[in-house]
Amino acid sequence: MARLFRLSDEAWALLDPHMPRGRPGKPRVDDRRAVSGTLHVLTTGCRWRGVPPDYGPATAVYNRCDRRSQRGLWQCLFERVAASGEAPTELLLDSTHVEAHRSAASGKRGGVDASARAAAARLRPIPWPMVAADRSRSR
Repeated sequence: MARLFRLSDEAWALLDPHMPRGRPGKPRVDDRRAVSGTLHVLTTGCRWRGVPPDYGPATAVYNRCDRRSQRGLWQCLFERVAASGEAPTELLLDSTHVEAHRSAASGKRGGVDASARAAAARLRPIPWPMVAADRSRSR
């Protein structure tokens, strides 16, 4: 069974003021549970229909995530949370999984021996410049 992800009280205190309120329709139940379910899907890589029932119905978790994405809520939350902390000087990007076309594994062309291909295939973290989030409080 998958380990469940729960937002901490501190994390939810940052996110709760930005959750949509007063929308028409059926009253929502427990936004914290739905956001935790969305983060569970994004961190574990499971399918939406594979969301554990503790987060609520999978369709409800997906629909809330999709609606918030269409409204730009996730981008707004990211910008506000990123602007609230100190900006790092650099980030590391590590690609440990790269898909290639099935013909890319063929050694028929190119004349490169296997040891040279293995040396070129070693993965290294890449320093990535950090784009500072907008620190203005105008929103």
